[in-house]
Parts: sequence; C-alpha cells; structure tokens
Amino acid sequence: MGLSRRQILGGAGLAVAGMAVGAVGSPLVQHVFGLDEPPLAGGYASAADVLTDADSPSTTITYHVRTDAPVVAFTFDDGPAPDWTPMVLDALDAWDVPATFFMVGRNLSHHADVVRGRLDRHEVGNHTWSHADLATLDLSQAVGEINRGAEAIHNVTGRAPTLLRPPYGHLGGSTVLAADKLGYRLVLWSQQMHEAQYEKNPQGQVAEIVNTVRPGSIVLAHDVGDQRRLVALRHLGEMFAGLRARGYRFVTVSELLALDEHDPAQRP
Repeated sequence: MGLSRRQILGGAGLAVAGMAVGAVGSPLVQHVFGLDEPPLAGGYASAADVLTDADSPSTTITYHVRTDAPVVAFTFDDGPAPDWTPMVLDALDAWDVPATFFMVGRNLSHHADVVRGRLDRHEVGNHTWSHADLATLDLSQAVGEINRGAEAIHNVTGRAPTLLRPPYGHLGGSTVLAADKLGYRLVLWSQQMHEAQYEKNPQGQVAEIVNTVRPGSIVLAHDVGDQRRLVALRHLGEMFAGLRARGYRFVTVSELLALDEHDPAQRP
C-alpha cells in the first residue's frame, strides 16, 4: 500500500494492525510486525497545509529493520529518574549490552547525575522536553518541544541526538513534519513490555520477549513509570540471557539502522 507524503502527514489512510505501510518518496514508513496495534494515533493539529516547510528528503519512520542478522535493539523511554534508571544501567553493564535511551529533556535536566559517566556504550535519543503529545501541537510548538529536548541532551551529554521517538508513539498532526524539518529519524518499536499483563507472572514477560524477538526487532521498555514496570526491569538479565542463547546480539538503534539494506538512507 503506497501513501503520498501528503497522506501520511495529513493522517489519511494510516495502517491497520499488522499491515506494512509504505510511502511513495519520503518519509518512508517501514514495515510493522508484532504490534498489538500500530502507534499511529494523532490529534487535531494537521500538518497537511504546510508541506512546503518540509526540509529533509529522507525522513523515515522505523518500527524494525529488515535484516537476516540476529540482532535486536533494546530501548528505554521517559527517563532518566533515580528510582529505576540505575537498575537498568546496572543490568546493561552486567550483561555488556548497549541500549538506546529516549530521554525526556526535563527529566534529564533534573536527574543528570543519574546518567553522568554511564552512557558511553549507549545511545541517547530525543523524547521531547516534557513528554507532550506532539500530535496535539501545531508545528512551531512541536519544533519547540523537540529542540528544547535536544538542548537538554546536548547540555548533559555533549551529544546532538538524531533519533526522535514521539511521546505515546503518536505520528499524527505535525509530528512527522516537525521531525522532517529538524532532520530527525523517527523510531517506534516492534515489540514491547506488557507489564500489566504479566504483573503476577514475570517469567511470562521474559518468555514473551525472548520468544517473539525477530532479527531487526526494536524492543520498547520504560525506566520511569508505576511499579508494574519492575516486572520487566527486574528481569532484564533473563531476557538478555535467553536471547543470547538464541544467538542474538545487542545493538543500539543507530547500529541497527545501519544494517538495513532496504533503507534509502544507506543507499549511495
């Protein structure tokens, strides 16, 4: 199914669950698998009337990467925070696993000491300044949220993020156009933790991740939230062990993207 840039940015004809969506030209919505429902919800702020503001010819929306290599990228959203982010970093260190943290700029500014000196092996992506739903903002407001988040990341880490995960996974409204304007690649996910489902069965959560990951998967977890998050976070090591037993290795999202032979950004 092909969608034009106008259809994607205007919110028309977005995917139904389990359907892969492609765009003619850019941005490119890559294939979806393993999702309960595609995170394509949106708000009222249509971008369809300002397409002339699109500056980048290669903005992409990625759920997973098409590769035969047994690789997987774990991602953690909404942090950092002092309660659970250190637990996640400890588990990643213990298992020598790199990850991608999509950080909320306000949280990073408040809790910089939690991650300072601990991110060398890891990637940091932009999750906006305040976790605002970009789909309900106009273009200038969305750009402001993204830029302020990037500024916080740069101030603390010295890095300029190139990946954006919109809060709630919402791609509606001005979200895609703002990402395009600022030169970001949009990254969603193909597998995620279902802590509420496994609240009293953490081994079920472990088994779900270990058994459903496929080559090129992007796994969503959170290092901030309510106590149910611990169903996943306390058992990350078991997930890593199970996936290694299946022959998987772990990469950051950018490393994963570099493996996608179908990615227009990798073509000469």
